[in-house]
Amino acid sequence: MDIVWRWHTFNTFDTATLFEYLRLRQQVFIVEQACAYADIDDLDLVSTHLLAYCDDRLVACLRLVPPGLKYTEPSLGRVIISADFRGTGLGYQLISQGLKGAVAQYPEQDNKIGAQAHLQNFYAKSGFVTVSAPYLEDDISHVDMLWHYSPDAAC
Repeated sequence: MDIVWRWHTFNTFDTATLFEYLRLRQQVFIVEQACAYADIDDLDLVSTHLLAYCDDRLVACLRLVPPGLKYTEPSLGRVIISADFRGTGLGYQLISQGLKGAVAQYPEQDNKIGAQAHLQNFYAKSGFVTVSAPYLEDDISHVDMLWHYSPDAAC
């Protein structure tokens, strides 16, 4: 499986790519999870967005929120793997690429996420540690998790 990774800022998206990206987020976060919430928010405008393509098809994505906006640390979020690519290991590749991008943009900083609680083991395999009790966000159980930067950190 050959994956092509592309980083975008909001103003570098062409309309077709932006549409494809937002449609995938809507499909997973609103339709699949049956959760009515404002997926598109002001953080999209200031974040960088990582898109993964397989055979010119968008199959995964995430956004990287700058430090000081959601948390003190930079934050990966809106992590999505297309349904037919789940279980392939692409999720771990996506997090690895996201952390590499975070370290490149925000050197020597940790990364904090608000993870759906049932995905704690997934994120733990990429080095994230749970740092909060479970809490509800949009009626879904979440926990805060922290990835500690180290020069030797394998992303």
